[in-house]
Amino acid sequence: MFPPSLWTRSCFLLAVASAFRSSSLIHRSSSLTSSRSVGRNNLAHLKMSKGPFPELVVFDLDACLWDQEMYTLSKIPDESDVVKGDLNGRGEGVVGVVSGRSRISLHGGSLSALQSHHEGKYPGMKVCFASSADTPLAERIGRATLKLLEVVPGTTVWDLVVGRDWDGEDVNQIGRQPPLSSNKSATHFPIIRELTRVRYDRMLFFDDCQWGDHCGQVERACKERETGRSPVTIRTPFGLGVDEWAAGLEKYSKQFQALDGADNYNIKK
Repeated sequence: MFPPSLWTRSCFLLAVASAFRSSSLIHRSSSLTSSRSVGRNNLAHLKMSKGPFPELVVFDLDACLWDQEMYTLSKIPDESDVVKGDLNGRGEGVVGVVSGRSRISLHGGSLSALQSHHEGKYPGMKVCFASSADTPLAERIGRATLKLLEVVPGTTVWDLVVGRDWDGEDVNQIGRQPPLSSNKSATHFPIIRELTRVRYDRMLFFDDCQWGDHCGQVERACKERETGRSPVTIRTPFGLGVDEWAAGLEKYSKQFQALDGADNYNIKK
């Protein structure tokens, strides 16, 4: 048995060590909780963007709007190739399209953005697509997929974008066959600007930029003469997620507010 003095000293040291360990664990847990809370608050702030909203959102398709690259696929999908599932609680609809052995699905942020757009949460906003699909077959696969994937049950991406936003006019620029090219800033965006009559500085553009810096090219080449401003761009190397969508809205809002006159800013399109 320990002598009384040693026994008392040992107990005291053990008690101090135990208290220190408990305090450290509590502090660490509190820090992690605080960090997670801050992350949630920041995300909530981005999601609560109240505008102003872009007049036109331009989405790249492959590896941005959806999860596949059309040039790797070989079969043009039809209605027999659809996969049904839950559409974010809006009911059952087409959540996937099969081409050969691959399934094409919208990324989470893409579906969420299109559903909110369908519900009218972004007043004055329209959508179109700018894709430099490599081959005529890839372009046809992409267009067929847009006409099959659903935003809400019974409404496809094509129905929403072409049917509702543009009254049936196809303003999308998909492919790289003439007059298009692999350079979206040189061909896709000038054509979209002409067809839609939406100024570059009123656009928001999402692109994965894995095969070239399309965002950088558009920022440098597509500028409005009066303001020197280009479309707001967001790179999505892992596909369009909810965070990227929210960040795009926030970034656009800040650029708009930076323009002289902000809400009163009114010049010819």
